[in-house]
Amino acid sequence: MTDQPEPGRPDAPRLTTREAAELLGVKPETVYAYVSRGQLSSERAAGGRGSTFDADEVRALARRSGRREPSPAGGDLVFRTGITLIEQDRYYFRGVDATELARNHSYEEVAEWLWTGELRPGVRFTAPSETLAAARRTVGTLPAHSGSTDRLRVAVTAAAATDPLRFDLSPGAVLSSARSLIPTLVGALPVLGSTEADGGSLARELWPRLTARPADAPALAVLDAALALLIDHDLAASTLAARVAASARAHPYAVVSAGLGVLEGPLHGAASGLAHRMLQEAVDRGSAVPVVADHLRTGRPVPGLGHRLYRGEDPRARTLFALLEDVPQAAGALAAAREVVATTARHAPLHANIDLALAVLSVSCGMAAEAGETVFAVSRTAGWIAHAMEEYGERPLRIRPSGQYTGPRPPQPLPHAP
Repeated sequence: MTDQPEPGRPDAPRLTTREAAELLGVKPETVYAYVSRGQLSSERAAGGRGSTFDADEVRALARRSGRREPSPAGGDLVFRTGITLIEQDRYYFRGVDATELARNHSYEEVAEWLWTGELRPGVRFTAPSETLAAARRTVGTLPAHSGSTDRLRVAVTAAAATDPLRFDLSPGAVLSSARSLIPTLVGALPVLGSTEADGGSLARELWPRLTARPADAPALAVLDAALALLIDHDLAASTLAARVAASARAHPYAVVSAGLGVLEGPLHGAASGLAHRMLQEAVDRGSAVPVVADHLRTGRPVPGLGHRLYRGEDPRARTLFALLEDVPQAAGALAAAREVVATTARHAPLHANIDLALAVLSVSCGMAAEAGETVFAVSRTAGWIAHAMEEYGERPLRIRPSGQYTGPRPPQPLPHAP
């Protein structure tokens, strides 16, 4: 308890300019700018030196502007979000266990829940014929060696060009764009199988673009669950990039492009490809022990293990492993994955993450190493859109960190060519 007066009482202590600036996360000059714009009121301090501010009014402005007090953990950016919560080795979409949602609902239904907080049973996303045709034509011009993320980035740009209303950032317009963009991305990818899926779920449409093998119900259920599980994971690097773009009021297609650019990094979406190659080698050699030993001997981390947000097993991996038990052709890869975990555990207490689970799916179903990245990118598009919609409701351009200059102090002489 404290002896300070309660906020809001006439005798409650008022904040100084410095205290108000810290609470708002801005510079003192910005506090005075808020006063001049009528967003904040001030009173002269006793003695006429400086201004004081009502604490409740400052806190209310901080909530509206999205500012937070500086993080004690080292100054990381912190955003208020109602989308995903991660705590105690579990994660939730709008308060509902995300693994339960993925087990019981399709990707499209989970995406709608993430966007609107409403469940729409049986919802399906459809690509407009003109948009899909433009995306396919554009993707078709790429070199044969282009990766799936290359194709997705090009498809997003083509889809944007066909949408003259893409700058309409109202919730209804953004959702309409999202519901057409995601199936466009899938439909723009080349078909590997002999036949293309004719309608149905997004997972069914995506399957023949990941493997030439026909889909069976258990494997298709794993792919659908993977899509649902990967929709969002709080402020991952790609999601932060998407929010920065949305803060500048970039349209939804540009937001997705920003996310895709970051996702391709080997430490984010592309990490599943490393896990695929390792697991494939373990299956081919008949044992994971020498494969893990090679990684440890050369000082390389074992792919598919460990996650900074979970002390135990990644709940997404746990869910997919359980579903993969019902896929007969996954038995070998699943056993190899468990051997990877058990072997590595002798040296480090690491648990399986989502990349290892995706690798079991891709290896066992004849998919390429980049299949996990493709699933990741298609799925996370819905999450980027959800975060963009939140950011569109915040003050524009609020994400503006300050640089700490470390170069030579001015003035420096004008440089001359040698």
